[in-house]
Amino acid sequence: MPLVILRGLQASKNPQNFRADDTANLIFAFPVTCNLVACNLEAMPVTAYSTSLLFIELGAVVLGLALLARIASRWGFSAIPLYLLAGLIFGNGGLAPLDVSAGFIRIGAEIGVLLLLFMLGLEYTGEQLKENLRGGLRAGILDFVLNFPPGLIAGLLLGWKPLPAVLLGGVTFISSSGVVAKVLAELQRMKCPETPVVLSVLVLEDLAMAVYLPLVAVLLTGGGTSKLAISVSIAVAAVFLALLVAVKFGGSLSRYVAHQSDEVILLTIFGVVLLVAGFAEHVQVSAAIAAFLVGIAVSGPMTEQSHRLLGPLRDLFAATFFFFFGLQIDPGTLPPVLPFAIGLGIVTALTKILTGYWAAQPIGVDKRGRLRAGMALVARGEFSIVIAGLGVAIEPRLGPLAAAYVLFLAILGPILARVAK
Repeated sequence: MPLVILRGLQASKNPQNFRADDTANLIFAFPVTCNLVACNLEAMPVTAYSTSLLFIELGAVVLGLALLARIASRWGFSAIPLYLLAGLIFGNGGLAPLDVSAGFIRIGAEIGVLLLLFMLGLEYTGEQLKENLRGGLRAGILDFVLNFPPGLIAGLLLGWKPLPAVLLGGVTFISSSGVVAKVLAELQRMKCPETPVVLSVLVLEDLAMAVYLPLVAVLLTGGGTSKLAISVSIAVAAVFLALLVAVKFGGSLSRYVAHQSDEVILLTIFGVVLLVAGFAEHVQVSAAIAAFLVGIAVSGPMTEQSHRLLGPLRDLFAATFFFFFGLQIDPGTLPPVLPFAIGLGIVTALTKILTGYWAAQPIGVDKRGRLRAGMALVARGEFSIVIAGLGVAIEPRLGPLAAAYVLFLAILGPILARVAK
């Protein structure tokens, strides 16, 4: 029995509806017992051809990313900017757009973010998370006060209505958990004294998104007060439940699922990360923060085992994430908004540096460590793009401006983090 699920064909009963480019939307393999897709290879002669194109494109992409990683390693800088620029070249409107494999790469990119945050969560226990959140409230408030208003003010100066301006405030507010996690791992700064501050800021930002995203989504659809209250309440309850399970029951759950077999642990942990992230996304909670909390919940011998088994997967899918990030941006839309985006980026890079610098001061981190904390937070990324995508229908200029802004800071952030030794 074939093992396929094809996105976009869920409602189809006719295998003749299958097109060559649908192979790009292959997600995961599960047995299909219904007549969703009959999968008669003779009835679909294009399948083998499109699959071969998929493999060729994916192989070329992965080898290209490997070459860029070699170049970055040789010259001693982060490969993230190179991945982003490569995506820009091969994305929509680029020199050689990828037609067949874009959907597959998108799924890989989403998995990359989850694994980055899961591995970040492995570095900390539930008790450490509790302490960081309790002591990081001041840092979270400072982060919001310094980084939300620049986007809001910029939107109003551009003559936008209040709601798109609020969305631009969200774009400038939240750092990229994926980029920051990758940079901290690359620079081996997980044990640095300022890293807990960086993590507490990231976690508080993602928790804030659990309220912000449902709120904005309801406002965009014109929902009333009751719908607004229900949406936000569900999101907050889901976050609280996830935190409770990670902190209170993480150790017990880890002991229950522990096993000597690497195969069992790999499949179990990877499946749990995807499952929990999927449920979180369904109730409009950050899938990234859900993956982070799964990492927090893993403890004991499973921590080292998970590091060893999932580390290579994280590196593969993380590279895919940054490449896909560039794929989403149409280079033709960037020149008109680039000067304003760079100006806004410089302002908010400085506000993020101030955030990290002041947030790390109360715990006794030295001046150099405080600068490292601030520069680690500069990069914006996946959440900013999601927020901008919500408002494109009511303010078309929001999309290109956010894309240029995020691309600039996603490149600048890793460079500044490496400079701040």
